[in-house]
Amino acid sequence: MRRIEKRLWPDGFQRVLDGRKTYELRLGDYKVEEGDILVLKEWDPKSSSYTGRTLERRVGHVGRWMQEELEMYWTVDQIRQHGLQAISLLPVNSGSD
Repeated sequence: MRRIEKRLWPDGFQRVLDGRKTYELRLGDYKVEEGDILVLKEWDPKSSSYTGRTLERRVGHVGRWMQEELEMYWTVDQIRQHGLQAISLLPVNSGSD
């Protein structure tokens, strides 16, 4: 298990803190694995400085994709037109899950 520090802008930071944001979409330019701890440090882009607020979250599932793999499902034009979404899947709590 590793501790990995990353910046997070105020809007995203507050959503994670409130429990409304349960995923993180990041460029795959570093190694992260299930069980690692993400240390999210709030970063204010207006002042180009940290605010002092920090929170930690344990990493669950990690998905990694290269452009060629995404093109199995969508064309480059479709991705450019619509972008991509990261969707968090939470239990419905209907008793049948």
